[in-house]
Amino acid sequence: MKLIYVASPYAGGIEQNTKYAQRACRHVMNEGHAFFAPHLLYPQLLDDSKPQERQLGLDMGLAVLPRCDELWCYGDRISFGMHLEIEEAVRLGIPVCRVMEQENGFVIGRVKNTVPAEAPIQAMRMV
Repeated sequence: MKLIYVASPYAGGIEQNTKYAQRACRHVMNEGHAFFAPHLLYPQLLDDSKPQERQLGLDMGLAVLPRCDELWCYGDRISFGMHLEIEEAVRLGIPVCRVMEQENGFVIGRVKNTVPAEAPIQAMRMV
């Protein structure tokens, strides 16, 4: 069973985006994999409206990313946080899939022509 890092929009419509992320996680499970969705986990403990706490959530998600087998990017837009996650996955050599929702469900595709980026600067270090 693979561990899939689920990336999807969160801010700017949190209730709707949370429901979408939950559907995305169920899709990962239906594909036979385990999921990690930091944007569903960390906002339960952190205040996303506080920049320092939002950054901590992003940093903790990126800390777990190297343990994941693939990153699946859901949705029709790439948020700032998703962009950081995708860049880090590419830098680490973790396969990135683009998953789009269509009338008959989700469709998985591979991302092509990705260029490794420098590691993101983490605002807060975890000990």
